[in-house]
Amino acid sequence: MQRYKIEDMSCDHCVRTVEKAIRSVDPQATVTIDLATKEVSVATAAGPAPIAEALKNAGYECQPI
Repeated sequence: MQRYKIEDMSCDHCVRTVEKAIRSVDPQATVTIDLATKEVSVATAAGPAPIAEALKNAGYECQPI
């Protein structure tokens, strides 16, 4: 399980964009997003670097937690 903090998430559109970015790397990923805490949990076979890169390309900086 990978976990990230994404400070720039502020709305449902952000949540959909983050989920879409993660699924572009691994369509089978299980993504759980808590907008209130700005935390994302990802169960994926992909490594953290491709996930972080996809999030960056979608306009979101993430911090592993």
